[in-house]
Amino acid sequence: MDARDTPEQAELRRTARQLARQLGPRTVADLDDGARSQRLRDAVRKAGWLELRHDGGDGGPLAGGVEAAIIADALGEAVADVAFAGPVLAADLARRAGASPSDGAVVGLTPDLIDAAVVSGPATPTPIYAVDCGAGSMAAVYVLVPEGGGYRLAQVRAPGGSDGADLTRTIRTLPEGAPLLAVPGQSRILTRADLDSWATLGLALTSADLIGSMRGVLDLTIAYAKERRQYGVPIGTFQAVQHLLADARCLMEGAFSIALQASWAVDNLGPDEARSAGRVAKAYCARAARTVCETAVQVYGGMGNTWECIVHVYLRRALLSSRWFGDDGEQLLQLQRTRLGVPHGPS
Repeated sequence: MDARDTPEQAELRRTARQLARQLGPRTVADLDDGARSQRLRDAVRKAGWLELRHDGGDGGPLAGGVEAAIIADALGEAVADVAFAGPVLAADLARRAGASPSDGAVVGLTPDLIDAAVVSGPATPTPIYAVDCGAGSMAAVYVLVPEGGGYRLAQVRAPGGSDGADLTRTIRTLPEGAPLLAVPGQSRILTRADLDSWATLGLALTSADLIGSMRGVLDLTIAYAKERRQYGVPIGTFQAVQHLLADARCLMEGAFSIALQASWAVDNLGPDEARSAGRVAKAYCARAARTVCETAVQVYGGMGNTWECIVHVYLRRALLSSRWFGDDGEQLLQLQRTRLGVPHGPS
């Protein structure tokens, strides 16, 4: 693969970062600014970013995994409080089923947030979690219903409210007994290969979000280290702080390279090979992001965990992105099973 951006991708990256920085929150208090949040949601919608994985007319998506990952990276860098990955993943799954995506829909997940929820009966038997819902009071949540050798889509309605520690993305819990509704217009049954390819997109988007979160929190922390003074000098002149930040930068740059591979693999490799690339990227990015964000909190000192500092918002976001589609431990376990040829062990 050629890891360089095309001119169009470079312009998309520049524009996305500019928009996210202008309209994303600068402080924790900004998260309560409804007018700013609405402007951000409107801008994302008008830019067409939520439609990147819609049907381009030939059954394929309008844009590739690389372009979707570019947006996820930019929004993560600004801890932008706008739904993106959730609706894009729902649109991608609906396209694979031949259906028109519902506005603002997301995909329901199992309680561990790793797999799409499968419902066999007329209602949900266990709680289902919807990650990255829009700001509306109700949201359509896709679930999988077994049919023949594959799956068809159904949907349930998610109530309002939000759960979870991430302050920038909404998580909603669908209780047991939520009735299933039909998704009209489906023209094909989803196969295991479809779900593997869809999961690869999920791994690529969450990895890209982690890259952006690492870059954003590092930029803030480096600027803080230049300004915060102890013993009459900036703390950035202390060798211990320099080593922490240099190691964090190296982790972020290495993760960026491997995340590019995962986003490219979404549309350019077969389902099995692409998902392996996504697993490797997610394992690296999840582990790196936690270290980088915790380093930032450490450099800020006690202030890093207060409401006066936005650094902990990056950590909260990184923890959700790490868990979504499986953290580093889950990815390494699945890679071990795949490469040893033992799909159900060792554990």
